[in-house]
Amino acid sequence: MIAGEKATDVLVVGAGIAGMEASLLLAEAGRRVHLVEKTSAIGGMVTKCEEVFANMECATCMVSPKQQAILQNDRIELVTLGEVVGVAGSAGDFTVRVKQRAGYVDPVSCIGCAQCFEACPVKIPNEFEERLGQRAAISVPCAGALPNVPYVDTEHCLRFTKGEECTVCQEACVFGAVDFSQKDEEKELHVAAILMATGFELLKAPELERYGYGKIPGVHTAHEFERLFASNGPTTGELVLRDGRAPETAAVVHCVGRDEKDYCSGVCCMYSLKFAHYFKKKLPEARVVQLYRDLCVPGKSYQRFCERTQEHGGELLRTPEVEISGQNGKVSVSYPDGGGGRQNLDVDMVVLSPAMVPSAGTAEVAELLDLPRDEAGFLVEAEAAAPASSPKPGVYVAGCAGGPVDIQGAVAQAEAAVAGILTQGD
Repeated sequence: MIAGEKATDVLVVGAGIAGMEASLLLAEAGRRVHLVEKTSAIGGMVTKCEEVFANMECATCMVSPKQQAILQNDRIELVTLGEVVGVAGSAGDFTVRVKQRAGYVDPVSCIGCAQCFEACPVKIPNEFEERLGQRAAISVPCAGALPNVPYVDTEHCLRFTKGEECTVCQEACVFGAVDFSQKDEEKELHVAAILMATGFELLKAPELERYGYGKIPGVHTAHEFERLFASNGPTTGELVLRDGRAPETAAVVHCVGRDEKDYCSGVCCMYSLKFAHYFKKKLPEARVVQLYRDLCVPGKSYQRFCERTQEHGGELLRTPEVEISGQNGKVSVSYPDGGGGRQNLDVDMVVLSPAMVPSAGTAEVAELLDLPRDEAGFLVEAEAAAPASSPKPGVYVAGCAGGPVDIQGAVAQAEAAVAGILTQGD
């Protein structure tokens, strides 16, 4: 930027649905966008899903056009493996320092042939696949990830962990794309506004341990179940238990972790109900029981979705709490019977729907920007201002960065944030 010239660029942090939607709208309006994503791929949590409620449409069909549009737009500079490490200035004139970790693969030379990670001798649990599958120390998160460019995980690569001169991946690449001379880079950006679209993750252990997670083989989390159902997942879409058997009975437990994070997301019920459709699609004879505290079904389309769940054989059971135990390949779900005793439901599989929590790194970026967070850790939006704005002028919040929201809500918030950015200073 020329000295004295007013900044017009926009920084978008997070390349999930909200971040991508906002970036495309800003670019269409003529703004240059710096889209910073902490992972190696864009698309966010929706890329873990095969289908999305309430119409059970193909998630990939919905998100892939946006991913391609991001990669092909000259006004959008995508920074993967990136993080914000410094912020100074104020609305209309922010100076932001962004660190980009070296991926050790040239994205121009790479054609995504997968030869490098097939040759890699290191195999570790794949975090994107919820550790249900394995990946190499050089890899992409999953089949179909965009950009389709692998990166070297320095926490597991033999060159970085043991100092070995391993060049197997480099030798396997006939295009010379693997480049160990790459270094981490830090760049300084001058932007007029910042949009926080940092997303969410699901509550993890140790909170889930009291539900048997990690101890009882038949207990899975919602995202694990998503990856079991996904055609590009570790089982190529086959719904099976860890021992390879197909479950005949299942329980979906809502509101997991709500005791620890005392709020209702308004989203978890819908994605929990979605799992009954998953079961009936792949295992039509399976019995599926949904155990919930309170059922949050906002709007007509979601109400109809809930009705279809019951029409397709999904059973709904309201209970204030559950206890889970396991023995002899079965999982027992115990709940109050209303008369002082307890009922037991024996199933092959339990799917836990944990509370949604802020994504890792949200707290650190919030501190850099001096943004307040609520009791659950999500970013606080301004109370008496335009939608999607934050208490700090020039900084906006969209999607699950500000709290749990569905895809439609995330898109609407992204649109509101863009409107605020484009009219900033008017």
